[in-house]
Amino acid sequence: MSHNTPSLLDRLSLNQETVRQWSLPELADGCARAGVRGVGLWRAPVQQFGVAAAARLIRDAGLRVTSLCRGGFFTAADPGARAAALDDNRAALDEAAALGTDTLVLVSGGLPPGSRDLPGARERVADALGELAPYAAERGVRLALEPLHPMYAADRCVVSTLAQALDLAERFPADRVGVVVDTYHLWWDDTVGAQIGRAGGTGGAGSRLAAFQLADWVTPLPEGVLLGRGQLGDGSVDLRWFRERVETAGYRGPVEVEIFNPALWARDGAEVLAEIVQRVRTHVV
Repeated sequence: MSHNTPSLLDRLSLNQETVRQWSLPELADGCARAGVRGVGLWRAPVQQFGVAAAARLIRDAGLRVTSLCRGGFFTAADPGARAAALDDNRAALDEAAALGTDTLVLVSGGLPPGSRDLPGARERVADALGELAPYAAERGVRLALEPLHPMYAADRCVVSTLAQALDLAERFPADRVGVVVDTYHLWWDDTVGAQIGRAGGTGGAGSRLAAFQLADWVTPLPEGVLLGRGQLGDGSVDLRWFRERVETAGYRGPVEVEIFNPALWARDGAEVLAEIVQRVRTHVV
């Protein structure tokens, strides 16, 4: 097991929302001190700090931005709302490029108010990908479509399985539109192993595997469910199995820990990060 440790830990990335209690300078400093070389950033705190200043801060700390969250929310039927969403995603792509990341994570959006048409909503996601893919390519950023657990299908993400995400992504070149494998969202799906293999394709430039994110599934789920992700090893997900599957499919990119959990936010950030590194050694490597 130990022979994998350096390579996996070298690829470890801490998503900003996992340690929401840290400011951006604290995040950069904390990761550098812990020897974690990657960070996943979110648009709102980056905008608040200043995109150029954030890019400089991360670079000066010797870190890299592994992903930017998030774009998407493409499912509005209203033409004005749709145009606004596309404009916002172009801005997100500009921000990703400025931060030096090649991955913009997309959450597709839920059903419009009063609608029950899931296929129609997914088709609007495809239309938006088609509109944005050339703009993304010009900026050297890949659109990374993330399937979310089906409990989010109504209000947040009509793309619930890796198969659905790939059905959309495969309409476009692999270097323009990829997919995100997040253990929290996909652990329940008995087809996910085969779909990870499908996403890997022929490997190299043909791979759709744009990002790999880790969180555990713990029960009972809290009210609101959005903030119910578990610390690695505390729940039901076979994290090592996922890591082995994505690596077998050719993925060698960042391994990003993304946990939304108020109990972690209430703790000392450095302590949380040290615990995450230990949990990765124990449950993922």
